[in-house]
Amino acid sequence: MRLLYVDTSALFKRYVEEDESGAVLARIEEAQTVGTALITRVEVAAALAQAVRRRRMGRNEAQEAEQEFLDDWDDFTRIGVTAGLAARAGNLAWQHELRGYDALQLAAALAWQDTCKDVDDDVVFACFDNDLRHAAAAEGLETWPE
Repeated sequence: MRLLYVDTSALFKRYVEEDESGAVLARIEEAQTVGTALITRVEVAAALAQAVRRRRMGRNEAQEAEQEFLDDWDDFTRIGVTAGLAARAGNLAWQHELRGYDALQLAAALAWQDTCKDVDDDVVFACFDNDLRHAAAAEGLETWPE
């Protein structure tokens, strides 16, 4: 696997110990290129803040996790949000009954797949949200976990 797209549910496990964190780390290490949507920057911060609010982790631990994420941020291929991507996401939201940022994550992965047509490997979509993963599979992306 050369191209791995990680949504927030997968990438969060890289920075916060949860079930499947080890598997996520291994997948990221295996990939030649790891991509994600620009909005993932916001979603990771929001997920860490929520973990603090719910007392799943302390503020210092969350801030350390965020700093580690930010230190890695430039290593990811980041897919920006354009008007065209937003329109595609809107269509995907209706078609698959997705939440807004989930639809944007899927649209970003599909856009990246479109730009990588000359690459031998397809983009693998890593996601731990069942609805989003099923939508990705329905759109023709290889998903992980299956």
